Amino acid sequence: MDYIKEKTPPVRENRLRACNAYGGTGCHLVQESKKGCLHGTRRAFAQAQGCQLNLSLSILNSLRDAVIIVHAPIGCGGSSGSSAGINKNFQKLRDSGAKALRWINTNLGDNEVVNGGEANLREAVLHAEKEFRPSAIIIVNSCVPAIIGDDIDSVVFQLQKEVRARLVPIHCEGFKTKIPASAYDSVYHGILRNLIEPSEQQLPYKDLLIPDYLEELKEKQRLSRTVNLLNTASMSRADEAELTRLLRALDLNLNILPCYAHPDDFQRVNEAALNVCICATHDDYFVEHLKEKYGTPYILRSIPIGVKYTNQWILDIARFFELEEAAQLLIETENKELEQAIVPYREVLKGKRVLIGGGEIRVVATAELFNYLGMEVAGLRVQHYDQFADELLNDFPDNEVLFNVATGQPFEQANLLEKLKPD
Repeated sequence: MDYIKEKTPPVRENRLRACNAYGGTGCHLVQESKKGCLHGTRRAFAQAQGCQLNLSLSILNSLRDAVIIVHAPIGCGGSSGSSAGINKNFQKLRDSGAKALRWINTNLGDNEVVNGGEANLREAVLHAEKEFRPSAIIIVNSCVPAIIGDDIDSVVFQLQKEVRARLVPIHCEGFKTKIPASAYDSVYHGILRNLIEPSEQQLPYKDLLIPDYLEELKEKQRLSRTVNLLNTASMSRADEAELTRLLRALDLNLNILPCYAHPDDFQRVNEAALNVCICATHDDYFVEHLKEKYGTPYILRSIPIGVKYTNQWILDIARFFELEEAAQLLIETENKELEQAIVPYREVLKGKRVLIGGGEIRVVATAELFNYLGMEVAGLRVQHYDQFADELLNDFPDNEVLFNVATGQPFEQANLLEKLKPD
């Protein structure tokens, strides 16, 4: 179902029936998932968990030539300061002229809780436009304005006529969900509605130009071999460079987004031949909309971590472009070099006992990699679970591996460490 006409997307508890409370084995988890019995599970004691606003900022803070306005009390968004250096340096790796992270807090207090905070938001938007002249101003809505009823969409609609920057409201209020990964849907929802969808300000001047048919054919050929590679904030530039190297070896062109992209990069995202996800948890909402709206197919099945899943990821992409033979040759060459290079690491890591924690897709793929290195996987701990991990976990050789699903909950992690005693 396409939710793009709505102001806000549904949370993942409703859209994907995601689970954030489970303890048992991997085999039992997959069985319960396929039966639809994981939704609504509760723990008897809950400690701490993440907030979708902060996870939204992990993507939004990375965008080049944008100003982020956190419409909230002063504490919300404070984590942005800890990532300012990383965002600045990573942006400059893609564009030497990129600016540092620029964010504003509307500083809602007691007065705004009583009288509303829309005036603060309006002032912040106009200040951002005057001070920075960015390509986009992104408004991140928090719990307080959502509870008191601030209508940020109306403020954006009124102000868009007064500012040059594209205004992008993001509804990522923390109280709405116990699955912080709902943040990815909130961010993509705002991007889809405001950076990709055509606006009244963008008139088709292109139609007035005399066409160059040869150049048009060249452009169509280029786009027919172009993929949108959807990265994540947890990737390094080295990760992107390696994936780019592998796909360009198949003579494919790449657009890399959303993280560290420029707002203008999203304008032509619907022209690529294929959308390639690195993580289903991160991108399913985005690629499903692009398929429904523009007919763009996507690859969502695996994540390029470890030999098995990187090979599978490359082959899935190559199959779409009918490049299986070239992909097989590439894989054989890469795997041969890897086997030789990895020998000394296997000697050190063999038999080491590990507990792996993180996102559902990444954790299962990393477990496969550790098995490949000769390590013993004692347990897996993921932040939430939904159907996207079923296939990967079903293929994992040890289907009785201990599996814990918990968003935060440090006491559960401490108990697991004490019980499993990983190296």
